[in-house]
Amino acid sequence: MALLAPGGSARICVPRPAHVRQRGATFATLSPPRGHAGDWIEATSSFFEQDTRPIMLFDGVCNLCNGGVRFVRRNDRNGSIRFEALQSEAGKNLLRRSGRAPDDISSVVLVEKDRSYIRSEAVLKIMEYIDLPFPQLAFFLQFVPLFIRDFAYDNVANNRYTIFGRSESCEI
Repeated sequence: MALLAPGGSARICVPRPAHVRQRGATFATLSPPRGHAGDWIEATSSFFEQDTRPIMLFDGVCNLCNGGVRFVRRNDRNGSIRFEALQSEAGKNLLRRSGRAPDDISSVVLVEKDRSYIRSEAVLKIMEYIDLPFPQLAFFLQFVPLFIRDFAYDNVANNRYTIFGRSESCEI
C-alpha cells in the first residue's frame, strides 16, 4: 500500500505478519478494541484525573499475587503505585482500557495514564517505581531477551495456584 508523505513522496507500507512481534509491542495500547462499543479510555479517565500514579492490577485470589502486592507496598515508601484486583469492576474496566479481555487474569498489568504493561514488562516497570535496589535490578533485567523473561513469567503464572494456592477473597 503506498501512502503519500508530506511533500508528495510515496511511502510503501507493508503489513507485518501476525506472528512477528516487536519489542515495543509488549505493552497494550489504550485504544479500545475494534468492534467493541465502549470507549474504555474515556470511561476510565477518572482514574487518572485526580491521581496520576499508575495502577497495578493483580489476581485478587492468588496467594503469590497478594504476596507481590505486600512486597511492593513494603518497598514503595513514596506510595508511587495504586492497587486494584483484576476481578473488581474497576479492574475489569482498566483491562478493557488496556486492550485486554475483562476476564483475563493471566497477567499482572501496570496501567499508566498513557499506556499499560503486561507480563514481565509490567514486573520490570513496577520495579522502576519502588525503592532501591529494584530500579537498578530492573535496568539490568531489561537486557534479558523479552521471550526469555516472558517464558519464565508464563511458567510461574500458569502454575501459581498449584504452587502458592489461592485464597477465598482479595486481601485489599
